[in-house]
Amino acid sequence: MANTKSAIKTTRRILRQTVVNRSRRSKYKNALKQMNLLLDKRNKKDALSFLPKLNSELMRVAKTGIIKKQNASRNISRITKKINSL
Repeated sequence: MANTKSAIKTTRRILRQTVVNRSRRSKYKNALKQMNLLLDKRNKKDALSFLPKLNSELMRVAKTGIIKKQNASRNISRITKKINSL
């Protein structure tokens, strides 16, 4: 257990930030799942309309450090290729 005042405050801050990070991670994973469902249904129109929202979500979590920027870019690139091949 933390035994100094600053360590106790740091522990509290980490606990609060963990909740925020979990929320952000689940939002971006749900967005990816939703896009994959659209791709599985071969629904190009809806996939194209959802793409900007997915890009925004991925870049937001990349900016905050939940995933790396290269990971987000790779996901966007692969999904865009899949949409174009429909």
